[in-house]
Amino acid sequence: MRAEAARTLASWEADAVVRALAAALADADREVAEAAALALAELKDSGSGAAVLPWVAHEDPFVRASAWRALRELRYAPGFDAAMAALADAAAPVRREAVTVLGWLRRSEALPALAQVAASDADTEVRRAAAGALGLAADASARDALLAALGDSAWQVREEAAQTLGKLKFAEAVRPLIGALEDAYWQVRLQAARALGKLGDRQALAPLTMQLAHAISNLRKEAALSLAQIGQPHGVA
Repeated sequence: MRAEAARTLASWEADAVVRALAAALADADREVAEAAALALAELKDSGSGAAVLPWVAHEDPFVRASAWRALRELRYAPGFDAAMAALADAAAPVRREAVTVLGWLRRSEALPALAQVAASDADTEVRRAAAGALGLAADASARDALLAALGDSAWQVREEAAQTLGKLKFAEAVRPLIGALEDAYWQVRLQAARALGKLGDRQALAPLTMQLAHAISNLRKEAALSLAQIGQPHGVA
């Protein structure tokens, strides 16, 4: 009887801790709110997600974003519908965190919405996050959205799209990724080179060889590694 009472008390105490941390998401001090989100994620308590979810509707966008950050770490599946709705939130940080939640939940029905976000969200970081989240499934809608994102006005989005295309290994991405080797930003070129190495298509040999003369050593190294993956090793300049 005493052992059962002790277990019940421990459960009550855990619930109280979770509720207190969830309430701290609305603390006026943003460092406290961030710490609460991290603590909730680290607890991995089965009740943490349910306690945090109501806070995604808070009037303060910082609180909403913090709540989504905690739910992302918790991989809280019941938050899927709310995350889909949050893609239309007025605050970009909230949309970005909702996108990352959907990416971690890995449900293919989110792909059309993520593709739309990657194509049209006004915020660069939200589009970048969506390009990364599209890697959740090797689906045609993800492929088309990522190929379009290679032409985004922001280099950060182009970089993320190239990286995700490398993970998904779409054969249709070879030519666009070869084109990305001419991007004005070396960061995009690097991810394109890495992706081409993973794809292993020999069409990329000559374009990758040209990158060995680039001024950025990291890009030269990545080109050499990709050439080796495809089957033509080169020394790193």
